[in-house]
Parts: sequence; structure tokens; C-alpha cells
Amino acid sequence: MLRWIIFVIAYFVLGLYTLQALKTVTRYPWVYYLFITVAVVVLGNFIYQFTFGEEEGRVLSRPKSYAFGFLLTVLSFELVTILFLFSEDIFRFLSSVYYKFSGESKQFTFPERRKFLSMIGLGLAAIPFGALLYGMYKGKYNFKVLKYNLEFDDLPDGFDGYQITQISDVHSGSFDNRKKIEYAIDLVNKQKSDVILFTGDLVNNMATEMEPWADLFATLDAKDGKFSILGNHDYGDYVDWDTEEAKHQNLEDLKTLQRNIGFDLLLNENRYLKRGDDKIALVGVENWGRGGFKKAGDLKKAVADINKDDFKILMSHDPSHWEDVVLHDEYHYHLTLSGHTHGMQFGIEIPGWIKWSPVKWRYRYWAGIYKELGQYINVNRGFGFLGYPGRVGIWPEITVITLKKKA
Repeated sequence: MLRWIIFVIAYFVLGLYTLQALKTVTRYPWVYYLFITVAVVVLGNFIYQFTFGEEEGRVLSRPKSYAFGFLLTVLSFELVTILFLFSEDIFRFLSSVYYKFSGESKQFTFPERRKFLSMIGLGLAAIPFGALLYGMYKGKYNFKVLKYNLEFDDLPDGFDGYQITQISDVHSGSFDNRKKIEYAIDLVNKQKSDVILFTGDLVNNMATEMEPWADLFATLDAKDGKFSILGNHDYGDYVDWDTEEAKHQNLEDLKTLQRNIGFDLLLNENRYLKRGDDKIALVGVENWGRGGFKKAGDLKKAVADINKDDFKILMSHDPSHWEDVVLHDEYHYHLTLSGHTHGMQFGIEIPGWIKWSPVKWRYRYWAGIYKELGQYINVNRGFGFLGYPGRVGIWPEITVITLKKKA
């Protein structure tokens, strides 16, 4: 209860500060009332959804997700305004001190705010405000197909030109627009890849989240099939289950569902993909994540019956596994496919110029292709979204990788 009180007080202090900026810029009362109404409604909805509106058994329901998204949008507007105007207040305070002690003023008074500075502050604050709203309205379904050609000295001849489509982090429990998902599934199939690989997190928490979308994902098609692994959210670890049996049954239901929609689920296992007499090993491990994330992945078990010299593609949900374990393993994994980070669903990417997201402070390998010790990893930015119900700058991704024999 205390944390709610502290949060509400801090929220209104930020709001009052922003209101002062609005009053400096405009004299129309309806602007003030509109801002106050929006701020109060957004806060009220957030408190309701995360207290009385709690849905049993779900960590982050769709209404809660949107409540968080709108609160984040308003807070971003307030914080940017305050950070900009606070520097002006420091100057106003120092000016007041100077005038007081220099004798130029008999009273300690603040100079008035400068209108143009408040306008600049509010203008800057409107950028993240608008971007976050756009991210919820359009950005989360702004699917991008990213294509890469990767060359290898020891790629079997039969796989020169072999095409892989990777998707990751579906998080079907967050979806709210069937037409957009139909479009994305069709976009995957239009790539006409030889194989489709899904690298984990089919749901947010519960297998039932996928049921309304199962018929769509069942239409995914590739000549060599479609393969999948589990991500950290697939185990149901973020739900307060009534019993361990219920949690176990949820995982079994998810495994069954994946198989019913045509995925060959690899649980620390491998399969061989073949072209004539040539073959490559496809290895899939369960989730292995640094820190507090589940470490069910067993790389040794997954490759127990394959040859050390085989060309290998590894599916591992969390890129920290590649950094901490895979890179330094005695086996050479030519290509690892991961996801997990979502690129934090927020960042700036201009190809050839800049690639930045706050998630880089948590994960060294967080989006796109990396190469270390002669081994590649692709970290997919994710198909769906979680938490904040949108994406800004880091768009949902369908990866197409073509394997090439180096001349």
C-alpha cells in the first residue's frame, strides 16, 4: 500500500510541474483541464488494472498491458518536460541568488519562466509521447523481413543457397488483431524458404493463449518442415499455479499444441536436414539463460549422437547461452539462432548508421547478426510483443538467412 501512495504522490508532483510548463505556453484553460483529465484517467486505469482488475493466473493480461503502455506514455511526456525545464529552474535559482546578494534586488524572487524554453521542452516531450502512442497503434505490427547471406568454407555443397526463415518470441497472449497476424503469417510463407525455425516463447504464460491463433500458425509451410524450441515464457514460470501438477500439465499442453500445428519441437535434441548425400545437423536446446532465467538447456545431450565435424545450426532461445557456453564449447556451431531480447521493443535503427537500444546494457548480443571465433549468431528482434503493447524503432522481425558456400 505504501508504494502505491508514494507512486501516486510522485506522479502528481510530476504532473503539477508539467502543468506549469503548459500554463507558461498557453492561457487557454481547456488545455490544462484536458491534461489533468488524461493524467488522472490514465493513472486511475493503471491502479485499477493492477489491483481490482487482476486476472487470475496471468502475470500481464492485455488490459494491464495497455494500462502500463498509456502510463508509460504520459510519464515520458512529463519526464522529458521536467528534465528540460529543471535546467532552467537551476538557472533561475542561481540568478535569484546573484541578484539578492549583489544588492540588485531586495527580495529573493525567481525570474519568470521563459515561454520559448517551455515551448521547446513541451515540443521535445511530444516526440516520445507520440512515438509511444504510434508504437501501440501501428508499430507492434510493422513487420519487417530482414535478409542475410552468410558464407561458410565447410558448408556441404548441397546446401549452397539453402534458405532459412526464423521467427521468434511470438507471445501470442498479447495479440489483439487477427488481420495483422494473418498478414504476418502470409509474409512468412511468401519467403518460400526451405525450412522454418521458431526459437521460443510461443506464449506469455499459458498454453491456452495460443489456441485462438493455432489455425493460423498451422498454415506456415516449408518444404523441409518447421522446427521449434522452448523459450523461458513457455514453461509457465511466471504464473502462481495452484499446484505443480497444473503447471506441468500446462507445459505438456503447450508441447502438444506445437506438434498439432506442425512444429517438430526439439527438446535438447537434433535432426538432420538432407540434400542428396549431404546433410547438416539442426540442434535444438531448451531454454538456457544467464542470471535467474531457467537453465534447462543441455547442449551435450542435444549433440550426443552427431558427429563433431558436422555442419551445425543451433537453436537456443537466449543469446547469453551463445556467449557463455556455445562459443567456447569443443564443438563448432556454425550458426546459432536466438531471440529473447525483443530489442527491448524500443530503440533507434538506421541501417549503416546507427543501431541502439537500452537493452544493449543487459545483452552484448541483442539484435541482428554477430560473428565471434568463426561462429555466427542471429538474434531475432521478435515476432510479437510483451509488457509495453507496442514497438518503437525496433520492429517485429521475420529473418531470412541464405547459406552460401564460400568460393
